[in-house]
Amino acid sequence: MHLPSPEFPADSPAQRAHDRGRLLRAFNLSFAFVLLLGLVFLAQPAFELGPWTVQPHAWAGLVGVLTAPLLHGSLEHWAANAISLLLLGTLAGSVYPRATLRALPLLWLGSGLGAWLLGEAGSHHLGASGLTHGLMFLVLGLGLLRRDRPSVAAAMIAFFLYGGMLLTVLPREAGVSWQAHLGGAAAGVVAAWLFRRSDPLPPRRKYSWEIEEELAAQAALEEHDTLEPRRPAEVPVLWNRPVPGDERGVVLRFRPPH
Repeated sequence: MHLPSPEFPADSPAQRAHDRGRLLRAFNLSFAFVLLLGLVFLAQPAFELGPWTVQPHAWAGLVGVLTAPLLHGSLEHWAANAISLLLLGTLAGSVYPRATLRALPLLWLGSGLGAWLLGEAGSHHLGASGLTHGLMFLVLGLGLLRRDRPSVAAAMIAFFLYGGMLLTVLPREAGVSWQAHLGGAAAGVVAAWLFRRSDPLPPRRKYSWEIEEELAAQAALEEHDTLEPRRPAEVPVLWNRPVPGDERGVVLRFRPPH
């Protein structure tokens, strides 16, 4: 898969300010969502959690697909997901602002549906860990599909920070909803494929060997063109429709042999 990219422009102050603004905007949105999760966690003692969690294979449990990512079982659970959401959300939102915004609903639904379809009947699933796995696999998938320098760098950072998520999509520890992790990861891969072209590719400078290859290919093409005969400017007329009254157009009959 080849995605062409233009020349690399000068690193102007306006471009640097734009990049800082995009990073700050992604951080602020991620931090606001983490604060929302914190407020919901503080309000959890005031209501019963069961009806708002994902209950696998129960129609009433589908409500949790929308609400379960907002709930957490303990302070440690909330803190772990808050740090992951803050780091991965800032990383994904700053490098891929459009793709991340479009992928979030898919990640949200994918994590909940994964828990509802694959979970054991009678269990309850809650937490935003499915979203964190979705963001992680979204960044990895976009890095593999786009393969430009910012995408590869973002994928390496995400793998360095949370490469262990590649293993937590499988059952390893009791009480951990690996089903939501798997659903979020699958949604992240699908979203990476669907929205890989949502954000424009950054410009890059061509290397000298790339320019040399292009010049050699152009020279070979021009040399091939010189061996071919040029297109004639005028084409001679070989036949004209006969004019009425012109004897040159009369067909002479031959006598049949005796």
